[in-house]
Amino acid sequence: MSQAFRERLLEILQLKELPRAGWVRAGVVEPESVAAHSWGVAWLVLALCPPELDRGRALAIAVLHDLAEVRVGDITPHDNIPKAEKQRREAEAMAALMAPIPTGGELMDLWNAYGQDAEGRFVKACDKLELALQAARYSRDQGTDPTEFIDAALAMLPPGVFQELAGG
Repeated sequence: MSQAFRERLLEILQLKELPRAGWVRAGVVEPESVAAHSWGVAWLVLALCPPELDRGRALAIAVLHDLAEVRVGDITPHDNIPKAEKQRREAEAMAALMAPIPTGGELMDLWNAYGQDAEGRFVKACDKLELALQAARYSRDQGTDPTEFIDAALAMLPPGVFQELAGG
């Protein structure tokens, strides 16, 4: 493999140290990293994926969904960056991240599926559920106020099991 590929892998691993910005802003002590969040989303995909969906594809989307943040940071609504600009920055970052990776084109397609097709919408719901569950965990363990995060997640979750698990 090329040196560029190795360097890209090392860069991507930095996601393990990038704290989730919303938790930092909320004053959480030792907030989870973006990579830890992605692991939580992947776990929810494993636990909740309905049989009619492609679990492997959904897992890949879950692992990839926040990868661009290693370059652009964890942009939150509090950053007041328009959605189109955030999407542009993330797409540009993903294209650059995937360029030296042999399966980069396939991985880009999976990243683009987030929220767009059946598996992508399911992963997005798992993403929001993970947010609500993590907020509940921080509330239990650190006494933080989870309302903002749980309300935001509930507003985006489909009714039924997702809202029930999120605390709605």
